[in-house]
Amino acid sequence: MFRGFYTVASGMIAQQRRTELLSNNIANANTPGYKADQSTIRSFPEMLLSRITKSGPANVENGFEGSSSKQIGAVGTGVYMQETLPDYSQGQITETELPTDVALIDGNLPVNNATGKPGAIFYRLQDPTGGEAYTRNGNFTLDAAGNLVNAQGYYVLSDQGEKITLQSDDFQITEDGYITENGQRVARLGVSYSANPDTLAKRDTGLFYTSDEQPLPSAYNVNNVSFSLKQGFIERSNVDAARTMTDMMTAYRAFEANQKILQAYDRSMDKAVNEVGKV
Repeated sequence: MFRGFYTVASGMIAQQRRTELLSNNIANANTPGYKADQSTIRSFPEMLLSRITKSGPANVENGFEGSSSKQIGAVGTGVYMQETLPDYSQGQITETELPTDVALIDGNLPVNNATGKPGAIFYRLQDPTGGEAYTRNGNFTLDAAGNLVNAQGYYVLSDQGEKITLQSDDFQITEDGYITENGQRVARLGVSYSANPDTLAKRDTGLFYTSDEQPLPSAYNVNNVSFSLKQGFIERSNVDAARTMTDMMTAYRAFEANQKILQAYDRSMDKAVNEVGKV
């Protein structure tokens, strides 16, 4: 009986966390460059139950003389959310006509043999606390000093790891990342490549960080990696709003079903204590 409480409770907790994850995806459906989170729900290891019968006096070494066991079967011990991983697929490219908006367009990204998934490319940002941060959100702007920054005010870095300073928003970015202003080349927009993006840590701001705090290699120098940049365009979120809403309803129904089972267990325990206990 008590095992049933734990099993049902674990199911409710897993579905609650899945609902929170899907709600966050919906909330960021209009955030440029946002990568939808996906969850993996697994069951705890099953227990194999056996029934032991005795037919003789107790024995220190063997338990009971003539004892035998019969397998009853396996019993589940609940589920849990194992991990959450972002979906790094390309979002829809939308024109904004703003010169500070830049969209990263995936080309050839080699598949990682260990994971069976392609790598991913990101813009390089300077984190205020040190090190580098990475993003797919190309909704940039110029600060008061003319530095190219993202929505959080993080400096956008060049391929040399330096801040990009411009005189005005009258500049051009070529498909291969070169920034020109007044006919002169100023810098090359920094783009990094991760062969296994699942190892990156995603923060609340939607930025990605390496687990070892080491910078990712420049995507311009990695063999067989191809991509392009498009000025005046933005990459939208890759959240499928319709499917996410359907998944949320499914998670809610699963939570509700577990809740009803928990209530049934509670009524059974109430009868066992208040009615059977009086007999």
